[in-house]
Amino acid sequence: MATADDLKFQEFDDAANLLAANPDATTISIDEPVEVPKNQHSHLQEPGREEDDELLGTDDSDKTEVLDRIKGSVFPVPGKNFVRLYIRSNPDLYGPFWICATLVFTIAVSGNLSNFFIHLGKPTYHYVPEFRKVSIAATTIYAYAWLVPLALWGFLMWRNSKVMNIVSYSFLEIVCVYGYSLFVYIPTAILWIIPQKVVRWVLMVFSLCLSGSVLVMTFWPAVRDDNRRVAVATVATILLLHALLAVGCLAYFFDAPELDISAPIIPAPIIPAHNGTTVITKSH
Repeated sequence: MATADDLKFQEFDDAANLLAANPDATTISIDEPVEVPKNQHSHLQEPGREEDDELLGTDDSDKTEVLDRIKGSVFPVPGKNFVRLYIRSNPDLYGPFWICATLVFTIAVSGNLSNFFIHLGKPTYHYVPEFRKVSIAATTIYAYAWLVPLALWGFLMWRNSKVMNIVSYSFLEIVCVYGYSLFVYIPTAILWIIPQKVVRWVLMVFSLCLSGSVLVMTFWPAVRDDNRRVAVATVATILLLHALLAVGCLAYFFDAPELDISAPIIPAPIIPAHNGTTVITKSH
């Protein structure tokens, strides 16, 4: 049993003497708060926070990856899979979301400017901004960028259950590919303001070839081990939907119908005859 002397506070030697005896000892001062290095704060964050930052692209390194993926979609490497080369099992929603948003406003604004320049100088034309084009463009672009990848992901999962050799992508990877493949249409939509149909269609075909090649080189390796007809039909459907989007945007937002400004029809004068009948003369 402890005596009263054992319970008394004892004086210890100075800390310097203790460190001299044991140099490897760790000391903590209670007078000053302990500072945690900055590089340790990231390890103390919530487990899901880091994954959210990578998905939304809020980190500087993630923004660098976004720029690399944009370059890869504009300048595709022949024979290289976009998912394996740029995404690498690390898809993001930051790039696809803002690419679609930018494309929506670019198409809507450029379509209004194109319609204005086409009819500029015509006496019967009165410019009225068409704000409904923003909602139509948003519905079209975002429906394509989400519903088509969803359908393709479901189809690949179904075929993967039938054929074991088929490469399967995640839904976010497919959304990422489709989102970045639309970036080339942003500068194209700006150039569509040029009031020359031939120039517009040449730009559309060029952009379609670039973005379509990204989709083909990404999804052909996923279906080439399937039945030959199924594989060709899948890639052809992907290209067809992609072409319908480009042609539809060009035809609806930019190829505005010409106004009918022909001369008004003047009714022919009626000249009464002497015999009580009327004679209608044709005006030329």
